[in-house]
Amino acid sequence: MLSKRLYATLFPGLVSDSVSDSVSGLAFRSWPSSRQQLRFWLGASLLVAVGYGIWGCQTAWWGQYVVQDDARQHLFWLRRFLDPELFPQDLIADYFQSVAPWGYTLFYRMFAAVGIDPIWLGKGLPLVLGVLATLYGFRVCMQLLPIPFTGFLAAVLLNQVFWSHDDLASATPRAFMPLFFLAFLDYLMRRALWPCLVTIGLEGLFYPQYVLVFAGILCLQPLRWQNGLRLTQSRQEYRFCLAGLLTALLVLLPYGLITSPYGPVITAAVAKQLPDFAPDGRGRFFLSDPWMFWLSGNRSGIFPTLKPPLLGLGLLLPVMLGLAHLSKFMRQQLRPTRHITANLRVLVHIVVVALMLFGVAHLLLFYLHLPSRYTAYTLRLVLVFATAINLTLCLEAGLRWLQQYQQYPASWPRQMLVWGLILGFGGLLWLYPTYAENFPHTGYRTGTAKALYQFLAQQPKDSLVASLLKEADNLPTFAQRSVFVAPEYAVPYHIGYATQFRQRAIDLIQAQYTSDLATLRWFIETSGVDFWLVDANSFNPAALPQWIRQYPRALQAALDNLKHAPPLVQQRLNACTVLQERDLRLLQAACLLEPHNEYNTE
Repeated sequence: MLSKRLYATLFPGLVSDSVSDSVSGLAFRSWPSSRQQLRFWLGASLLVAVGYGIWGCQTAWWGQYVVQDDARQHLFWLRRFLDPELFPQDLIADYFQSVAPWGYTLFYRMFAAVGIDPIWLGKGLPLVLGVLATLYGFRVCMQLLPIPFTGFLAAVLLNQVFWSHDDLASATPRAFMPLFFLAFLDYLMRRALWPCLVTIGLEGLFYPQYVLVFAGILCLQPLRWQNGLRLTQSRQEYRFCLAGLLTALLVLLPYGLITSPYGPVITAAVAKQLPDFAPDGRGRFFLSDPWMFWLSGNRSGIFPTLKPPLLGLGLLLPVMLGLAHLSKFMRQQLRPTRHITANLRVLVHIVVVALMLFGVAHLLLFYLHLPSRYTAYTLRLVLVFATAINLTLCLEAGLRWLQQYQQYPASWPRQMLVWGLILGFGGLLWLYPTYAENFPHTGYRTGTAKALYQFLAQQPKDSLVASLLKEADNLPTFAQRSVFVAPEYAVPYHIGYATQFRQRAIDLIQAQYTSDLATLRWFIETSGVDFWLVDANSFNPAALPQWIRQYPRALQAALDNLKHAPPLVQQRLNACTVLQERDLRLLQAACLLEPHNEYNTE
């Protein structure tokens, strides 16, 4: 009885055999599920999205000094729209503003115009983006297999994907990609021309590199498999695809014509010579393990993570569909397969395009940015829908089998096995947050040097802080003051910026560990730094910041200097400290150049 009620609740359209076998893209018209069922599962999907979103964002909401890791790069400079005097002549702020997509910049600027802080907007935006992406994900799933419960399964998996990775939580340009990608798929499958074109335009304004994915999918739309690969005879189909491709071209054209003020993108040949791209570098790319490099590398690999692991079930969908196609018996067992629409081919198109762009991105390394960006999210989303469909096939077959054999007492061991499988897969899905490591994975960073942030925030807005500490990553966001360098901003992809940043880092390392007053004076006067931040380990040869290993010559010179005599900055710690918080010391840069009778070498 339980299996019968559960079957009727989850698969109301399969209770009767009078369902149309149409594979038309107009899925809602061919499926007899009621509006009430549709609204219920859609509402449940959105509630799941809200729940996951609140769970993921709550850390940021309740902390003043909390920010997402990548937001420290892409959001801090947006405060210039609240106060144009912030970050004057700041290399780091100017660079990240120059690489920000236009739509992304305009979006935050509009909110800043009414007084909304970009950092605080970025803390609430992931919830909104997650809910909207879930809505479109549900709609896409209904275009593939029009069973509302399948859409709900896809929604749960989508949110587990979103919050197993920090893209959405970052509120950076890539946080908008899932929403626009799912919206594009929805409008593409419905052949809604104008909404589709608008979505392509929005993607180009927020995350332009993914317009290449959209264009590739459009190019494959006229292909049909009818006794072999053929082109469609529909003129309307060609007009639709051509309009989309023209829109993509218009959106990408400005990016191709406008050159970066920070020089060309670095080439693979040059990158291989730099420590920045080594396995322990800031731009960790060229891994020594070829399997890791090609398969699971975060920047270079085809599929960096499989989270949640239940997505692996989606890999079996081609097998299930093949069995249903070749065997009448399996076709009877996998009844929902007859209602899978022709839109399923779009998932194949996505895989083909993603793999092609992955290969092209490796061939033109760094010109199309990181190769993994073209496969990581696209393949995850394909697996989300494939897994939702596969779970539907298995659950429907299992419940129907239980209905048929529940009156036979001798079949109870098999019934227990089927119930065990149903509950097992259900547990893997629903309980994923309880057994997943670091879930939700948001990448939020909490600043702990509150007195330091408050002190610097009271200094003139053109103040510049020099530091080799990781704490320097937080100062532009929490203190709203410029830093000379910081490891978070050591992004090596544009030669002009990377060269300047690298020279800055080398100069700072030399100045911090020099015993020569002339060298220190030259650095302070030419760089214009006002403050110098160090900690208790700054002059311990065994505990120097790991990120400066990217500058081996400067690091070796610093180690040699530490062996011979205490650096001037270390000698003048007590005399020049203007703020001390735990093991952090903030020094007045000008004070370091003044004569002192007493030196501190602690």
